[in-house]
Amino acid sequence: MDDVRTVGSGPHRVLALHGWFGSAQGWGQLPDYVDREAYTWVFPDQRGYGTRRDEPGEHTVAEVAADTLALADRLGWDRFSLVGHSMGAKYAQQVLVDAPGRVRRLVAVSGVAAGPTPFDDQGWGLFSGAPGDRGNRYAIIDLTTGNRLTPSFVEALVQHSLDASDADAFADYLTAWAKTDISEACADVAGRVPVRCIVGEHDPALGAETMRATWLQTHPDADLVVLANAGHYAMFETPAALVAAIEEFLGR
Repeated sequence: MDDVRTVGSGPHRVLALHGWFGSAQGWGQLPDYVDREAYTWVFPDQRGYGTRRDEPGEHTVAEVAADTLALADRLGWDRFSLVGHSMGAKYAQQVLVDAPGRVRRLVAVSGVAAGPTPFDDQGWGLFSGAPGDRGNRYAIIDLTTGNRLTPSFVEALVQHSLDASDADAFADYLTAWAKTDISEACADVAGRVPVRCIVGEHDPALGAETMRATWLQTHPDADLVVLANAGHYAMFETPAALVAAIEEFLGR
């Protein structure tokens, strides 16, 4: 299919839902290191991103989940695992709510929680200003990778986000992932599917402490992996270690 990125041809099928600054092409070196004989990975763009940049939509949690299930139907996939990065992990949870019998396993990489994100006024100003301000995007990426990486690294992620997303859709998705509360619905399906949370040790926003207070409360049986030398973008920072943590879990 021309509108999705497919890597591998193995029997275990994986749908990967990208983050706010990402896209189907925004997964760093992760696609280079997956086991192509064991897995088939499909990386779709969400509406307003990449190949779907000009596609209209409401840009809601419910819409992304419905689009994901429609894609699985189009692929002929009855069952599949989900990997979601950042906001994509929230959308993956809604897919689980909508079709728990179809999901094999769920991996949240620096995952946004099922409940609303508790921004203070300064934080909301930074994030809500990001759709129209390159500097805000830079500050967010620099912050969530621990203020420890080179300007050229941060600028590359900023530029990808500008090139790969429509600014209005980008703004809508902030409201979707930050404000929507699906925690009760997620609690109703907790334990139905194995869940793993993977975070970077240098992510101050969605690190281990946040996962314990959010994801592990919603999904009490989930496990937590902390990647050394990574922040919020482990697919760029430590891609081989991230793939190892994902595949060890998917392959159980």
